[in-house]
Amino acid sequence: MARFVLQKKITRPGAILIPAGFFIKGVGFMRRTMLSLAFAAACMMSLGMGVVSFAADKPVTLRIGHPMAPGNNVTIGYEKFKELVEKNSDGKIKIRIFGNAQIGSDRVTTEQAQAGTLDMSSSSTPNLASFSPAYMAIDLPYITDPKNQEKLYKALDEGELGKALRKVANDIGLETIMFSEYGYRNFASAKKPLKQVIDLQNLKIRTTDSPVEVAVVTELGSNPAPVAWGETYTALQQGTVDAEGNTFSLLNDAKHSEVLKHAMDSQHNYSMHILLMNKKKWDSLSPEQQKIIRDAAKQATDWQRKESVKLEEKAWQAFRDKGIDITLLTPEQREELKKKTQPVRDKFSKEVPQEIIMLIEETQK
Repeated sequence: MARFVLQKKITRPGAILIPAGFFIKGVGFMRRTMLSLAFAAACMMSLGMGVVSFAADKPVTLRIGHPMAPGNNVTIGYEKFKELVEKNSDGKIKIRIFGNAQIGSDRVTTEQAQAGTLDMSSSSTPNLASFSPAYMAIDLPYITDPKNQEKLYKALDEGELGKALRKVANDIGLETIMFSEYGYRNFASAKKPLKQVIDLQNLKIRTTDSPVEVAVVTELGSNPAPVAWGETYTALQQGTVDAEGNTFSLLNDAKHSEVLKHAMDSQHNYSMHILLMNKKKWDSLSPEQQKIIRDAAKQATDWQRKESVKLEEKAWQAFRDKGIDITLLTPEQREELKKKTQPVRDKFSKEVPQEIIMLIEETQK
């Protein structure tokens, strides 16, 4: 039978106080009590772990800003991304999309993402040139060809090219989430017919701030006019600019086809819209949250690229239906464009990381 001896109250810091001031002398009672205390401690640790787990699963809302029009291939890609993220996270990760330049142009939203006042920004590669010259490599005229598009995608998604571009983003405080398909740009005019390469001469052609785009237009004998995307429709309408270079899909979605009259399938450069997240925000997410976002981005990108082909075909038909005259360049005319823009490739190839140039060129073999 257990015996109990009355002792003085223990008051050492950190000591366990026994109710009623009794010290336990019975061995069996002692063993049972110590087991009970161990169990209680385990329960407390378990509860603590539960708190950590709950914190990791705390709902997160991420905001995306982009300039693209409703229904555009970039826009629908981010809508698919939102759908997949929210579904795969059981609603614990919410995506809010602010498109059509609601909160600013590519440059503005990318600056906001860098500063951390916006979670994610989507910018075209020409507009990213002001953040890092490395992005100019993608936009060099005729550095890629539509016939090698699948090899380019593979290098971006699984190869060293994608890793190199993610490193570029990290260096400017951002994390790459999606290499969204934008497409190949074609020249389109509000007034002058574009039947041959020489017809581009002396036109005021809208460009972005990209040094590459400005140089291409200059080499073709035209006058570059950097104009914000949101102001381009009015500039065409009022005659501030005569022409522009962009995908037919975007021009149709943005209703520029209401003021354009002529076009040519110049396919003079390829661009992407890259979805970028503030790096600190990305690093603050749990590995599980990051995986959900990565997986959704991969699925959305694959889907978006296929839809882009359909939307471009739809835009071509819309151009024809609206009476826009489209000139299909001969192989000789396309070669003439390549020759005229060769100085641009030569110049800017020296200003961007040679590694990225080589990785792009490998996809064209």
